[in-house]
Amino acid sequence: MENAREKMVIGATPDQCYAVAASFEEYPAWAQDIKEVVIVARDSKGRPVAVTFRAGAFGRTTSYTLRYDYSEAPKVLSWVQIGGDITSKLDGSYVFESDDLNQTQVTYELTVELAVPIPGFVKRRAEVRIVHAALRDLKERVESVMGAKSAVPK
Repeated sequence: MENAREKMVIGATPDQCYAVAASFEEYPAWAQDIKEVVIVARDSKGRPVAVTFRAGAFGRTTSYTLRYDYSEAPKVLSWVQIGGDITSKLDGSYVFESDDLNQTQVTYELTVELAVPIPGFVKRRAEVRIVHAALRDLKERVESVMGAKSAVPK
């Protein structure tokens, strides 16, 4: 089992970052490796609690289902894997901390355990790429959405 963690500053508020990260249906439009998202279950507030993703990973297409925890929202968005084909564990979180009024330090942490054996160096390289891409894609999406909103005349 491997853990990967990375931090990045995003030019938006924690609430704005959280809103984009929790909009799973929109992931295929901006998250590079996500090909399809299916909301499997929602909680009493209408928030997705079980979400199935189809993504490109480890040189092939994979499918996995995550269960989301909103108990610390909007400061933390966390999840655990409840099903998957090549991963047996894909648990993680986004933590959103305000640096100032319009900046957020986002920490992305991911724990991966594969159901199929692959060389350790390949796995570590893939984990680092996944975490970096997730943060980079989130940053680009949040800042483009916030930029578009601020560019609209009032």
